Amino acid sequence: MLDIMLPHYGELPLLKIAVESVLAQTDDRWRLTVFDDNPAERVTGVPEYFAALGHPAVRYERNPQNLGITRNFQQCVERAEAPFLSMMGCDDVMLPGYVERVHALIERHPDAVLIQPGVEVIGSDGAVVKTLADTTKRRVYSPKVDGTVRLSGEALAVSLLRGNWLYFPSLVWSTPEVQAVGFDLELSVIQDLKLILELVVRGGALVADDATVFQYRRHNESLSASTAVTGNRFSEARAFFLAAADRMDAHGWPRAAKAARWHLSSRIHALTMLPAAAKQRSPQSVRVLTKYAFGRAR
Repeated sequence: MLDIMLPHYGELPLLKIAVESVLAQTDDRWRLTVFDDNPAERVTGVPEYFAALGHPAVRYERNPQNLGITRNFQQCVERAEAPFLSMMGCDDVMLPGYVERVHALIERHPDAVLIQPGVEVIGSDGAVVKTLADTTKRRVYSPKVDGTVRLSGEALAVSLLRGNWLYFPSLVWSTPEVQAVGFDLELSVIQDLKLILELVVRGGALVADDATVFQYRRHNESLSASTAVTGNRFSEARAFFLAAADRMDAHGWPRAAKAARWHLSSRIHALTMLPAAAKQRSPQSVRVLTKYAFGRAR
């Protein structure tokens, strides 16, 4: 079985699309658990939808109080029971062959800690889009994936610290390994990369596959997009990368430490946010973004 954990905070229409994409899987070795983190006044229609659904492999729970994004992620990890889990975004889409493909990859690589299946990006309307960020991920930061590739060690850490080319909601995780580490509850945007790097340091291997079985929805209303414009994302990111550099040094991975100190892709991202911050007439955001983009590596 694959535990599909869905931390929800959003509107019902996109949630229904996500849930129905799970129901449409060609392989029925899955169980879906939805943790609704919406405040009570925003839950309109969601409990009723799941009550009417009445599917034996779908569980719905509403958190008694709002946990916030990272604590809801951590709840997903703690409540998983199957050997492998995924944490799907509440606005993303699993193509019908997702579960079947990841089970095939698990059977071939049962000791893998992470599996990155093939992903295509969609916009708010569900149409496939090509964005600059995603093109850069594939052509600059991502290793060449022709079929299936297994990655581990310092080379994988360097690759991710130069530019995180993974799509977090599409990943499949080894449940015991991710439960042993858990999310850093102090982080709100870059918590996935920190967890992944710790798994790599612990000796975990990642398997990347080029068969497209998942649709990742990218739209400007996301938490990461809004915090990027205000500069809050980069305040968190700078502290993370400097700590990651120390972690890599202590582990004896100097190339990974150097990549963390320069965090080039993150600096470039800050530069691309400067026009939007200036347009919003936010001098503080402009200062934060400028300092982050051009600041010296420690």
